[in-house]
Amino acid sequence: MNTAPAQLQASELLLVPEQAMLRDGPVTDCAVVVAKGAFADVGPRAQVQQRHPHLKAVELPGRALMPGFVDAHHHLTQSFGKSLAYGEPSEIFRRVWVPLEASLDDAFLHDAGKLAALESLRGGFTTVCDAGTRAKGDIASLADATREAGLRCVLGLVCNDGGNESTAQERRAVLDRAAGHLARFEGDRLVHASLAISVPEAASDDVLKAVSSMCRDASAIFQTHVNEHLASVERSIVARGRRPLELLGDLGALGPQMLIAHGALLTACEIRLLADTGTGVSYNPVASQWKGNAVAPAYLFREFGVRFGLGTDATRSDAFRLMDAAEAAQKIAYSLQAGDASAGGGWTWFDHASFGGADVAGIGHLTGEIAVGKRADFLLVDVDTPEMCTTFDTTWDLVRIANRDQIEAVYVDGVMRLWQGWPVDWDARSLMRKVRERAHTAVANAPIQRLHLPAAQDRLRVKQERRA
Repeated sequence: MNTAPAQLQASELLLVPEQAMLRDGPVTDCAVVVAKGAFADVGPRAQVQQRHPHLKAVELPGRALMPGFVDAHHHLTQSFGKSLAYGEPSEIFRRVWVPLEASLDDAFLHDAGKLAALESLRGGFTTVCDAGTRAKGDIASLADATREAGLRCVLGLVCNDGGNESTAQERRAVLDRAAGHLARFEGDRLVHASLAISVPEAASDDVLKAVSSMCRDASAIFQTHVNEHLASVERSIVARGRRPLELLGDLGALGPQMLIAHGALLTACEIRLLADTGTGVSYNPVASQWKGNAVAPAYLFREFGVRFGLGTDATRSDAFRLMDAAEAAQKIAYSLQAGDASAGGGWTWFDHASFGGADVAGIGHLTGEIAVGKRADFLLVDVDTPEMCTTFDTTWDLVRIANRDQIEAVYVDGVMRLWQGWPVDWDARSLMRKVRERAHTAVANAPIQRLHLPAAQDRLRVKQERRA
């Protein structure tokens, strides 16, 4: 556990940062009041202090107060095995993630999820949108893990029924589980229920339509991986005669309740379909770098009104590096060849890593910005560093230059969760030891098939081949 200043952990706070990152950009001479887990007041310092004379201002020179970031696409129970993905080609879920997650029991599901939640908080994420686990254990273990860590979570339940060959009984069982999941977390302060289908062809037409309708009625989010890899697009065409996004459109499953992950391989007609239906997208640039066939056209999303957030896809939970990757991938894939040096102007990636992510995750009414009435999910970031002390554009510097080690404090729902990178109310080191031991056993026992050697062995292979 980590000891933080008591003045930053009071039930009511009047914070006066050097800068506050509001929806329209950074402002100075601003004060923020946190009370009952929410932002109770935001505005010019003198006016806010006048309205709250009972509160003593906490001066925060050299600090920026900004919204916590939202990871719009995560797999919490895969994070502990992320280094197994290095050098692997696309669709590693078949060879790595399915067999690995199948080995998780309730206890390891909880511990691995809590460690992933800690990684997210350390990286500046106050919310993650989890796309569902294939583990056999009770998903309540994962909900408990994120809640204990203090991370807000949009928690997906996988609702695959196997496709159009499934029986009526199988479909009914899936939908009954889905209804129970949506009801299970009603009123929960930190866990928000969501339904998920791995890829559209993994479910029957009836279940795809029913799950989408259930989410629409419950104001929940329906998550699925769409147009991520060439193989998945072609598999859908063979199985259903339509590309994955086209299939969802034909079934009437698209809409504001839908969040598609990746969307890296889209036709012009599909981009228009996303915009016309209000469907959300998670742009996952690091996943494209690590194992993708393409980079989603996120800059076009912005211009054509497609709602989108940024997601890690369980690669690395570092919001600052994610924003940097979002800009860099977009620039290399699209902007350089058109002579566009701006590639989103910096603010695009900051906005969609915060409010845009909250919006597509279905919780934009709760979080994603520093505004009165929103839940107090925020960061205190040290900007008095050699790299940023001379900044002329705070927003763009946060995208390109800032690091997660500058995050001094992380708050979720008005409660400090981390101070200087470590929890203030639980023992992270003990959890790390437990997961380290269990992770190696789980990987050793799971029927994982890796196609690329670890780095040291690959170096040796290259040396041997050169000698030959």
